[in-house]
Order: sequence, then structure tokens, then C-alpha cells
Amino acid sequence: MKVPEEIRKVKRPVNTIVEDSGRDGPKRYSVRERSAVKYVPGKNPQPHNGKVVGHIINFKFVPVDNKASTEAKPKMLSYGSVALAKSVCDDITDDLLAVYDAGKVYSIMSLAIIRVIRPSTPLSRVSAHYRRTFTSVFFPGAAVSQNSLGNLIDYLGVDEDRRKAFFLKRISSVMAEHHIAIDGTLKQDNSTVNDLSAFSYKARVKNTKDISVIYAYDIEKMEPVCAQVFPGNCIDASAYSTFIRNNNIDKGIIVADKGFPPSKIKNELNSRPNLHFLTPIKRNDVRIKDNDMLSFQGVLSGIATNVLYCKKQIKGGRYLYAFLDQSKSSLEAKTFLTKAKQDSGFDYEKYCDKKDKFGLIVLESDQDLPPVVAYTCYEERWKLEMVFKYYKMDEDLDRTRVQGDFAVIGSEFVNFISTLITCRIINKAQKSGVLKEMSYGEMMDDLSSAWRMTDAPLNVPASSDDEYWVHTLNTVMETLEKLGLSVPAAKPEPKKRGRKPKVKEQSETTPRRPRGRPRKVTVSQNTEN
Repeated sequence: MKVPEEIRKVKRPVNTIVEDSGRDGPKRYSVRERSAVKYVPGKNPQPHNGKVVGHIINFKFVPVDNKASTEAKPKMLSYGSVALAKSVCDDITDDLLAVYDAGKVYSIMSLAIIRVIRPSTPLSRVSAHYRRTFTSVFFPGAAVSQNSLGNLIDYLGVDEDRRKAFFLKRISSVMAEHHIAIDGTLKQDNSTVNDLSAFSYKARVKNTKDISVIYAYDIEKMEPVCAQVFPGNCIDASAYSTFIRNNNIDKGIIVADKGFPPSKIKNELNSRPNLHFLTPIKRNDVRIKDNDMLSFQGVLSGIATNVLYCKKQIKGGRYLYAFLDQSKSSLEAKTFLTKAKQDSGFDYEKYCDKKDKFGLIVLESDQDLPPVVAYTCYEERWKLEMVFKYYKMDEDLDRTRVQGDFAVIGSEFVNFISTLITCRIINKAQKSGVLKEMSYGEMMDDLSSAWRMTDAPLNVPASSDDEYWVHTLNTVMETLEKLGLSVPAAKPEPKKRGRKPKVKEQSETTPRRPRGRPRKVTVSQNTEN
């Protein structure tokens, strides 16, 4: 298309031509450089046009901005909450790097951290939070698009050997004398395209299908060790031995609930001499009466409540530990009577049969433990229940949000890492005293408001008085300092109270004239007569 004369006359660099694209817009008339000239025998030289160096816009030459064609990078990002997660997960990253490719590890950690700092984030929004937080600085170049993460989750679910290798590294850090709490939780999954979704025993209450997730939790470290997904209709007792074998748990003391009877792992216990158990039995178990476990031997010392105990060795070399918490006993009695009144039918014989067992718990173990140790170990099982609380409420992981079997397994693997990071964050915040002042959600919300420049050095700790912070409130800065994420600024020496002493001049060192008016001296005069 012919270029108008007034456009061709616009001043532009030498050895250039103007082309008309024929499309309306500011870049219709492009300016190209002459890159070369080809000589053809017997003909005129044939010019060759090169790259576009600018455009004619409003009868002026505007050069091309090469920097504008590259992707713009932000100068500041949300820092606080990601830095807290990063401060507790370096060893997790190292364990993953020993098993998975580095590119996949960065994507796994990015997704896990975003599920911690931004619960219930769908895969389609992960890339947005990745770009606006320091996750993109700590784990640069991670593939976090929706399709990339979908493929990653499927891959994690398919590759069972690598998952086991990662969990084996986690389990190897457990000491033989540590106590491992094992319990399961149900997650809603109404998918019609995977075999893990099924009606559980709670389906009549929730009217939804579920999957079952079993966790092992190190009571001493206060963090999960491994996890595995089972169908929703698989009861805990059936999955118990499979969970022990698949995750190769071969040392420690398993502290489980009634749904995990030791009879289900008899073979596993025989083949693992360093693996032991501490499990409650039902109150109607005949061994309680046969061994006279209600004849208590004393009161536990070092326990806040009044707890009676009885310890006896039974046939087979195992031990029974009976504990009666009198505060729980009275509470259960009141609950029983209240329910009897509501049902309009008080059964006195049933009450007499149960009244001695209100507040009673009887534990079975293959180890000779002090009664106070056995009681404390089982009472600390509630920490695993707290993990499930964080899992479902704080992390909002009570639904699978994926469809296929492998996708469910892979997503739960990432959820395990998110739960592990959350537990460590909570432990760190509790030790620092931050959770005494605010809730976990408030802390994470405050920390997300702490922004920092992306060119801040990562090899040195952040300082509260450096120039890289962006609109961070003083209260949030104090939280960062308590969590060890920022070094407090050096405080000036406090001023001494009162006025400074007056420095005497040289002239003032001479003795002063006495204050007041000098006395009049009377001189006696002798007169001659």
C-alpha cells in the first residue's frame, strides 16, 4: 500500500523506509531499516529490509522501546507471611530435592506455601498469588499455571515410589523413643470419576461421599510425619496395617485411638522389634473385670487434675493402664442423666452398670511404662486433632477440589506439606508469644501486609531500619521481630532524667562575696578636751 507523501517526509533515521500495514492504529506506519543490498547481474540492486526501528505517529518518528517488549517485573511484593513459611521449610525443600527434579520441587513448594498463606485458593489463581508475593523470589521460575499444576498433581499421584522415598526421609528422623499418634479424618469428595470417593459411616449425617486420609504425627516434634489416602468406605482398622507397611514405620510408640486396635497390626509388630503401641480398649472389655482394673493404686503426680491409676501386667506380657479422671467422671454422669431425662426413660440398672466407669480410660501396651508417662502420651493425642482442625479450618482443605484418583492422591501429598509447614509456623509463633496476642489467622493477615522491595538482599537477615520495607506498620514490624524475620533496629541510649549539671566558668571558681548586706562597722573616736 502506498505511503502518503506527508508521512514519508517525516524526519527519521537514515537508511530506513516507511511501510503501511493498512490497519488503523498508532503503529500503522512502521519504519524499517535497510539491512542489506543484493546485487543481481544485469539488474538493479535489490534492497532487503530489516527490523522495525520505530513508527510514524502524529507525524513524528517514535523509536521502538526494546525494554517494553519484555515482561515487566514488580519492584515490591508481599513479604511477611511467605518469609515466615520459608523460615520453617528449608529442610523440607532439601528432602524433596533428594527425590524430585528441582523444577518440580519449586512448583510443589510454591503451591504448598500458597495454600498456607491463602487458603482455598483454586489452581487457576495460584499464579496470581505467586506473582504478588515473595514466593516468586524464593522459588523463581516455578511452573504455576493452571495446566502445569494440574499435570504436576497427576504426576505426584502416579509416582508412588518417590512419595514413599520422601516419607521415608521424614520417618527416619523419628527417634525410637518418640511417640507417634495415628488417626484419620474424612474429606468431602463427591466425584464420580474416581474410586476413592465413597459413602463413609458418617454419610447418613453429612449425605456426601468422602475420602479417608490417615496421618502419623510425631508428638515430641509436634508435626506430621507421613500421610496416606484411602477410600471413604475403608474403616480405620482395615487401613491400619496397610498404612504401617506402605510408610515403613518401624520404630517409635504408636499412640492410636480405639479405631486402630493392635490386633490388626500383629504381624507388623512381630517383624518390627522397635515398634510398640499404646492403645485404649473398650470399657466393656472383659480384661478390665478379670484383672480388677478398677482397684486403683494411687493418684498420678504432676497432673493438673485428680486422676486415679491402676497398672497391671496381663497374660502375654502386655500391660493394662487404667485411669479415672474424677472431673470427667462427674461431667459424664451429668450428661448421662440429662440425656435420660430428655428420653423420658431413666434406666437405673444401666446407670449402676456405668457409674463406676464414667471418666475411665484403660490403655493397653506392650511396654512397661510409668503410669504418668502412659497417661501423658495418650492425653497429648489431642495435638493430632488440632492438626486436623488446622487442616480443615485454617488451611480450608476439607474438600478435594480435584477429580481423578491420581489427582486426589497428588493433591493430598501437597496438602501434607502445607499441613507440615502450618504446624511448624504455629509452634514457632507459640514459642515467640505472638499467638498470646492474636489468633493464627490475624497473624497471617498482618504479616501479608508487610511488603518489601524485590532487590533486597536475601543472603543477610532483614533489618527493621533498612530501606527495603514498603508501607509496613510498626505493629506488624514488632511481630516480624518477635518471629525472628527482622532484626530490630539499634535503639539510641536512653537520656538521663533531669537537667544536666551546669558547668562552672573559670571566673566563677573564685570565692564569691557573702550574700546579704555587709555589716556597718562602728569606729570609736577619741576627742580631746
